[in-house]
Amino acid sequence: MTTPPPQQNPYAQQNPYAGQQADPYAGQQQNPYGNQQPNPYAQQAPYPQQGAVPAQGQWAHPQWGHPNQQAAPTGCRFCGGAPAANVTFRAHQGLLILMRFQKLDGLMCATCGEAVYREMTGKTLWQGWWSPFSLFFFTPFTLLSNLFTRRKLKSLQPPVPGQHGPQMPAGVPLHKRPLSYVGLIPPLWFGFLIISAVFFGDPLAG
Repeated sequence: MTTPPPQQNPYAQQNPYAGQQADPYAGQQQNPYGNQQPNPYAQQAPYPQQGAVPAQGQWAHPQWGHPNQQAAPTGCRFCGGAPAANVTFRAHQGLLILMRFQKLDGLMCATCGEAVYREMTGKTLWQGWWSPFSLFFFTPFTLLSNLFTRRKLKSLQPPVPGQHGPQMPAGVPLHKRPLSYVGLIPPLWFGFLIISAVFFGDPLAG
């Protein structure tokens, strides 16, 4: 008598996924951020440490000062002597319809300042009257300005000998310079015209 063949389970089917490949992500790092690059902004602060001296051409705090900063001069600009005052002397020249202005300023001692006063005022006394505006405005203002500036220097003591360099020669005083009296001609002429108009009338009137 023959033995019947064993019955097969109709539900015992093979696994359709048994022949597929392994997980493609196997062996890789599970943390996708594990290879993250370092923070490019995590750098050292660009500001210098406190007390560091700034490089040349770099901005410096006003309270720290600057390594190349030099002390302001305190002596005369011509001889270096002291005491000295910061003054400005002017000269004016009138040329009919044109005018020219000059000035010389800076720290000056009493001796060098007197030399500058005589030079600038002497030029104005004989060159500053030859235009209408110069006659009435600019030349008188220049002369008065130089006079008050000279009084400021007169209050200074002369520099101690041996503590200054060569000083400017003062030259001849203004009242001993013949050209200084040329400046009297335009005012005298203008005064003569006024007196003639007041006492004798207008000579051009018919």
